[in-house]
Amino acid sequence: MKKIKIDQYLKYNTLWNLRYSPDGKKAVFVAYYGDYDENVYKYNLYLLDLESGETRRLTSLGSESSFFWEDDTHILFPAVRSPKEKKRKEAGESFTSYYRLAVDGGEAMPAFELPLPAGELFPTGDGRFYFTSSINKLYPDFYKEGKEGRDKINKEIKADADYVIMEENPFWTNGGTYTLNKRTALFIYDPKSGEVCRITEPSMAVASVAAQGGKIFYLGEAWEGSQCNMPGFYSYDLKKGKTETICEKGEKYFKGIFKYMDGLFVLMSEGKVYEGNETPFFWFYDLKEGLKLMAENYIEVGNAVGTDYRRASGYHVRMLGDKIFFNANIGSADRLFVMGPDGKPEQIYGGEGSIDMFDINEKGEIICVALLDMKLQEVYKMEMDGSYKQLTKINEDKIKNNYIAKPNRMTIQSEGLEVTGWVLEPWNYDPAKKYPAILDIHGGPRTAYGEVYFHEMQFWANQGYFVFFCNPVGSNGGGDKFADIWHGYGDKDYKNIMDFTDAVLAKYPAIDEKRVGVTGGSYGGFMTNWIVGHTDRFACAATQRSISNWFSFWGVSDIGMRFVPNQHKAHIYEDADQKYIWDISPLKYAKNFKTPLLIIHSDADYRCPIPDGYQMFTAYKELGLDCRMVIFKGENHELNRSGKPQHRLRRLTEISNWFDKYLK
Repeated sequence: MKKIKIDQYLKYNTLWNLRYSPDGKKAVFVAYYGDYDENVYKYNLYLLDLESGETRRLTSLGSESSFFWEDDTHILFPAVRSPKEKKRKEAGESFTSYYRLAVDGGEAMPAFELPLPAGELFPTGDGRFYFTSSINKLYPDFYKEGKEGRDKINKEIKADADYVIMEENPFWTNGGTYTLNKRTALFIYDPKSGEVCRITEPSMAVASVAAQGGKIFYLGEAWEGSQCNMPGFYSYDLKKGKTETICEKGEKYFKGIFKYMDGLFVLMSEGKVYEGNETPFFWFYDLKEGLKLMAENYIEVGNAVGTDYRRASGYHVRMLGDKIFFNANIGSADRLFVMGPDGKPEQIYGGEGSIDMFDINEKGEIICVALLDMKLQEVYKMEMDGSYKQLTKINEDKIKNNYIAKPNRMTIQSEGLEVTGWVLEPWNYDPAKKYPAILDIHGGPRTAYGEVYFHEMQFWANQGYFVFFCNPVGSNGGGDKFADIWHGYGDKDYKNIMDFTDAVLAKYPAIDEKRVGVTGGSYGGFMTNWIVGHTDRFACAATQRSISNWFSFWGVSDIGMRFVPNQHKAHIYEDADQKYIWDISPLKYAKNFKTPLLIIHSDADYRCPIPDGYQMFTAYKELGLDCRMVIFKGENHELNRSGKPQHRLRRLTEISNWFDKYLK
């Protein structure tokens, strides 16, 4: 058995967008991996023949990251392939070329072109298609302009290239740049005439969309100045060409709409108890009678179990007749459910791991991309009784001969709560020896750890560390009440984590309590900063994409303006709240800092902006303490999951070297 290498995860294939063919006999998915030398990710399309069981790569250029089925034997995908297209893109021209590929064999051929950036096209039901695209609200019909008109607009934009004129908030978004006047608009495309028509107003930012009964329904918010982030619910009549408001923005917390029977399945919360933190209930939208409550749901639809290996993108909700299938987070696993019109979910897969995405055909056969049995992602066939069969081996040889530490589950009582966590034992573990250990804290806070492959933790276990982690109060999977830490950051969550640490040390006397380190990112970064200001029990710490000062976070983060009052029930404008906001800012406790600290931050992280990292660094240096800050240029909040391959490796190398320095 071999040790896992630090760079090994760059070779793992990440799978997404698993889709059945219309006849349900085939499926296509995207797989990508990191190319270290070129410092890019290579994306390709793969075909899974459900009848023969064969998996075959369809493309090989490394740039095909999305697709959709045209019919039983052909897919369409956007790409820039020809020299002419590449030249146009380099010149800044805005367009999307679609290619048609026969999945049974042959070369991809040009199909059609749209005059603006686009991805997947969805049928409207009348022979046309709808899609979304980014626009500048000041020039919403730029795509209609001829060369002269485009040149004029580009000249106007270029004249202000050296200036940033902000009139809206949020003014940027994580990993992007300034988002001034940017909106996501809804369009209709007619393949017969080639006509493209925008159907939403210029200031509208569109979210979830579904076509049903001769109408296109969508969630969105038309906004100027400041976004409220509570989209309204709208319909567009395809024949009349008119938009109707079903529910105004700011009234409800809509999270998703899906075509279902003769209406829509709607995920929506009225926010009566937990406001924006409330799990959406299940609703049915009747085309004649409007919204009707199906169930007061407490199951969080979608993925929540974290890993540094995959990004999950694909279907989370699918329909078959009057049945609704969805994946959802329960406890420490992302599971699969089915529900009828009665609104009563029944669990299909109830084991550990993560059902990352899935699809279902007309026969009721379910395929899914999942992280099961401590393996990397593969495609599985899932039976209604919860049994499953692995269909692909695209990652089979990647960790086959490596030591994979089994997550040993521990459940403790802390602050009146049941807290679940896990311990990974080190390579060649000998209870008679002494070992260093690493506490890893997840982000969110409303995410969860579970029994899935996590590369950095497995690498550290292979390097001779105990690694332990848990789901404290605030985590997902235990319902809204368990996830509620409003006005409570650094209180019960901190105590839960410290109690779990004590329990691990008591159960594993082989851990040298003087050689324990701590790390975490995002919320885990906040908690790491909080820990170094409240205890010196850890030999070292590594804080990643962290929060240190809720005042600066409020004014700089792309979500800060709503996140701070939403999470803390406090506002910087209120005199009575200002003390509390400072009291829960790790920077306040700088006088207590003693623990050597590594700070990892990205300069394009606008979710937890880099000034919070700078402030921790400044405090440490002014106090004469050991601190190292590593800044990743051009990276954002997703560095550990989707950063450039060389940057992801450097990040893990820096953290590992820091732990080796102080713990070994």
